[in-house]
Amino acid sequence: MNPLLLTDFYKVHHQKMYPEGMTLLYSNFTPRKSRIPGVDKVVFFGLQHFCLEYLIKAFNEEFFGYDFKNDSSQSLTDREYDQEGLKKEIIDKYSKHIGVDTKHIEALYGLGYLPIEIKAVPEGTLVPIGVPCFTIKNTHPEFAWLTNYLETLISCMMWQPITSATIAYEYKKLLTKYALETTGDESFVQWQGHDFSMRGMSSVESAILSGMGHLLSFTGTDTIPAIYQLESSYNAVGLIGASVPATEHSVMCMGTKESEIATFKRLLDLYPTGILSVVSDTWDLWKVLTEYLPQLKKEILARDGKLVIRPDSGIPEDIICGEPFGFWNEAAAIKWRNEELGKTLAERKGVVELLWDLFGGTYVTGNDGKQYKQLDSHIGAIYGDSITLDRAKDICERLKAKGFASTNVVLGIGSYTYQYNTRDTFGFAMKATYGEVQHACAHKPGVCYDKCEGSCLKPREIFKDPITDDGTKKSKKGLLAVIDAPYTQLGESKTTGLMVVDQCTWEQEGKGLLQTVFKDGQMIKTVTLAEIRERLNN
Repeated sequence: MNPLLLTDFYKVHHQKMYPEGMTLLYSNFTPRKSRIPGVDKVVFFGLQHFCLEYLIKAFNEEFFGYDFKNDSSQSLTDREYDQEGLKKEIIDKYSKHIGVDTKHIEALYGLGYLPIEIKAVPEGTLVPIGVPCFTIKNTHPEFAWLTNYLETLISCMMWQPITSATIAYEYKKLLTKYALETTGDESFVQWQGHDFSMRGMSSVESAILSGMGHLLSFTGTDTIPAIYQLESSYNAVGLIGASVPATEHSVMCMGTKESEIATFKRLLDLYPTGILSVVSDTWDLWKVLTEYLPQLKKEILARDGKLVIRPDSGIPEDIICGEPFGFWNEAAAIKWRNEELGKTLAERKGVVELLWDLFGGTYVTGNDGKQYKQLDSHIGAIYGDSITLDRAKDICERLKAKGFASTNVVLGIGSYTYQYNTRDTFGFAMKATYGEVQHACAHKPGVCYDKCEGSCLKPREIFKDPITDDGTKKSKKGLLAVIDAPYTQLGESKTTGLMVVDQCTWEQEGKGLLQTVFKDGQMIKTVTLAEIRERLNN
């Protein structure tokens, strides 16, 4: 599809709605508001992928480089093209049902490149709410209309990778906190959050955008195309993401309910080494834990690897952790079992405690100086249904309260986390703040800006501030600079992180942290996945 059609319908009319003589339009892409409590920064990510896939590949292949004569040997480098072919293949299709003048589209094709400059903070940067991630402006005076024409496509492609990267980072912070508190070691955390989301995403492209964001903070993923796209868009090498052999319910069902333990035995034989994850609640999770695993204990402990038990339904924190207050003795547990709605002892203990009772393990010392139980290396647990940040925190807190290390469980982070978001989760918007208009000069020579030669260039600092809004939609004004500003608090010099300064001069704007990454159809500055991960982790 012609990428100029990847827009909102009303955008096609704006070229003639702007003031006559407009030569420059300058806009910014900013997270304006957080709807996740406690999250006041976003992880900037995805711009390079967008530029490569759309501003370069899509425009070059489907617009500038389109072979209107259907002649693969024809060179278009000199921008000579078949006018009738252009009209038929691009202009007619563009104007169909739109009814707008298309001379500016023909002029853009004739130019041969996308006259746009994008300046951004480095990908992997934590950007505070209210601070622009990047700015965009036209580089050719005839195409000022193009800046905000691209808004729809930019917003569509950018909010999700940033949002998912931010949420993944919050998971990593949470899991790292509890790993250090209960084990003193954070090395396992990169595998503790595992991307299960692809099947629940709105499209393959959404799964890729979100899945790439997840992989900035973790290496555990089942979203294969996200790995491929990171290789393509971010020159990713080495360990990008990985998963393990794992069953699903169809595997267990085909083995039949009556032969479930035989299915376990066959799987252990099929995978004598490494990690093997087996969904264990196709019928009766508690029977698996209290009857089948004891019979398989010898085989499990003899493997050179880990068997991971995967519950898949119920209330995650209860299934994994059991009762939040733990068990003091068997007599008390039997009393609770009889009094609390018929819950069995196994249900009240939960998966991790039952695995400890059967397989034991070691004690590790957390950063708080206390000892915590770590399951034997041959056994583990994973839960991946309806996990949220709040539930992840509850699981870690309840395991800690019962004396278990948080790293005894892996959390599958699915579409319940990554799909239940919108552009408004962090209030992303692209808004114009500055423009320039060339007027017929009414001033005397020498009075106008610079040297007047019959025309007058007038800058306009523009902004929006709806009186009916709560302040979220109030935009900055004029040219913008993103800076890393120090401040003094109680006599101690600290750093606020990033902040934005508006109404700048061009010189001030050029000295900020926003650096040119794309200009006139080419990538000016690129970044690798390794660099993004290092920046974010530091």
